Amino acid sequence: MKKIIIAVGSKRGPKLNAVTEALESFAAALAHDAEFEVVGMEVESGVSHTPASRGELMRGARQRAEALVEIARVSGAAWQYFVGLEGGLDVMYESAAADEIPSDSLLPRNGHRRVFLESWAYVSDGARGHYGRSGSIELPEALAHEVLENGVELAVAIDSFAGAVGIRDAQGAWGVLSNNFISRQEAFRVAVIAAFAPFYNARMYRTAAASASNGLG
Repeated sequence: MKKIIIAVGSKRGPKLNAVTEALESFAAALAHDAEFEVVGMEVESGVSHTPASRGELMRGARQRAEALVEIARVSGAAWQYFVGLEGGLDVMYESAAADEIPSDSLLPRNGHRRVFLESWAYVSDGARGHYGRSGSIELPEALAHEVLENGVELAVAIDSFAGAVGIRDAQGAWGVLSNNFISRQEAFRVAVIAAFAPFYNARMYRTAAASASNGLG
C-alpha cells in the first residue's frame, strides 16, 4: 500500500489533530487505497505572534508550508504534502454615521471597527499551493483592543479574558468565544479541507480551468 506523508508546520495538538480529522473526510478522494501519516515540525511563520490582517494570516500559513518544503529539499524527507496553519485576526470597518463613533475613539471617523478571529491553511505539494479558510467569529472590542492596541498576544489575552490557562492548546479562542460550539481544532479542520480541495477534487478544478481558457479563446 502506498504511503503518503503530510508534513504540518507545527507540533501543537489542535493543529495536528485538525489535519488528521480533515484527512478522515477526503483521504479516499485524495488517494485511493493509500496509507496516510501526519508529522509535525516546528517552523517559523515569518509574521507577528498575532497576525492582524487577512494578508498577514495568508502569508504566515504559506511561509510555514514553504519552510517545510525547504526542509524536505535539504533533508530528503519523503513528504508529499506540506501544510501551514495560521490563526489570527482580520480587521474590517463598516460604514457608520459620525455621531455613532465616540469623539475619543481611535477608530476611523468613517467606519466602525469589527475584528474577527480566523483560521487559515495553505497546502502545497511542493510545486503548487492553495489556501483554505475557516469561518469567522467576532471578538468583543475589549479583547480586540488588548491585542491590537496594547500588543498582547491573543493566546495570553484570551487566557486572561476567560480566567483560564493554556486555552490555545485546548479549545482555543474559538471555543471561548463560541461557548465551545466551535473549537480551534474544528476551525482549522474546515480550513484544511478547503485548502486540499484542488488536490482531492482535481478534476473539477481542471474542468473549470479548461472552461475558462476556452471562454477566453
